[in-house]
Amino acid sequence: MNDFLQGKKSKSGLLRKLIAGRDTIVAPGAYDALTARIIEQAGFPAVYMTGFGTAASLLGRSDVGLLTMSEMVDNARRMTQAIDVPLIADADTGYGNPLNVIRTVQEYEIAGVSAIHIEDQITPKKCGHMENKQLVAASEMVEKIHAAIEARCTPDFLIIARTDARAVEGLEGALRRARLYREAGADVLFVEAPQSEQEVAQVASELADAPLLFNFAEGGKTPPIPLDRLRELGYRIVIFPIGALLAATTAVRKLAAEIQVHGTPIALLSEMISFKEFNQMVGLGEIQQLERRFVSKTG
Repeated sequence: MNDFLQGKKSKSGLLRKLIAGRDTIVAPGAYDALTARIIEQAGFPAVYMTGFGTAASLLGRSDVGLLTMSEMVDNARRMTQAIDVPLIADADTGYGNPLNVIRTVQEYEIAGVSAIHIEDQITPKKCGHMENKQLVAASEMVEKIHAAIEARCTPDFLIIARTDARAVEGLEGALRRARLYREAGADVLFVEAPQSEQEVAQVASELADAPLLFNFAEGGKTPPIPLDRLRELGYRIVIFPIGALLAATTAVRKLAAEIQVHGTPIALLSEMISFKEFNQMVGLGEIQQLERRFVSKTG
C-alpha cells in the first residue's frame, strides 16, 4: 500500500534485533524529516535525531536546553513518519524528575521512536561537548532510569543511559556512573565525550558487558576514530550527530554568498540536485498516484 496513505509501520523490536546482531549500527544524525529521509535512502539501518541539530533548525540557537519535550517529540514524530528504519532520539535529561521522565518515554514511544537517550545533566542541560556542564546525583539518574523502564509500553523500546560525567568527575567517575545505570536496567550505555582514543578504548574494555553507543561528534572533544576501530572495540551503535547540519550550513552559506555577490545562483545550479530529482526523492510520485485515484473523482 502507498506509504503516504498507510503511514509508517512501527519499528518496535527491529533496533533491538540489530543490536543483537553482529555488525555495528551506523546512524547518521538528522535534524528534520527531510534529512532523515535522505539518510534512510542512503541505505543506513537507523537514523539518529540530534538535539543539537533540532535546536539549530527549529530555533536557530545552540543546544543549551531551550527546547521543550513537546517540541522535541514533534520533531521526532515527523521523522518517524518519513522513514521506515528505526529512529534513535535525543531526549535530553528526560525534561525533569522521574515523573517527567515517565511522560517523556510515553510521548516518544507513541511518536514511533525506537530508542531514546537520557542524560545525567541538570535541567537545563548543555551540549555534551560544551564546557561548564553540571550533573544530577547518580542516585537521581538511577531513579530516572527505573521510571523510564516502567513507563515504556514494550520492552523493545530501548532506554539508552548517557553520562556526561567525564567533563565533571573524570573518566573514572563516568565509568562508575555508567555501571550504576546499567545495574538500574539501561539497555545501552553512552559515555559522552571521552577525550582520547585511549579513553574510548578504556570505556569499551571496562563496560564490555553492555551494549555501547559511541558519539562521533564532528568537531567535538572526542577525537575522530575510524569505524573499523570502533567495531574492533565492540561499540554497537555509532552516531554522527551533526555532520548533516554542518554540511547543509556550509552549502546554504555558499548559496547565499553567491546570490549576494552575483545576483543569482546560476553558477551553482550544476552542483545542486535537480528540481525533478528532488521531487522524486520526497515522494511526489506517490501523491500524484493518490490524486489520480481520489481527487479526480471529486471534480
